[in-house]
Amino acid sequence: MKTKTLTIKEVSRIMGKSEMFVRIGLQRNILPFGTAQILPNRSRYSYYISPKLFYDFVGLETEQK
Repeated sequence: MKTKTLTIKEVSRIMGKSEMFVRIGLQRNILPFGTAQILPNRSRYSYYISPKLFYDFVGLETEQK
């Protein structure tokens, strides 16, 4: 089964950046491989990271084609 999303932790490890770097990049629409949505009635975000867009962004092949 293909992964439908990547975690902040996985992405930060692959990029060699902090988890905060990835979170803020997604929140500010600077990183083009995912989205950050603020949850209703809360001050927390929910993140979606597209494996295909992420692997294309960093120049890696996807795990499964």
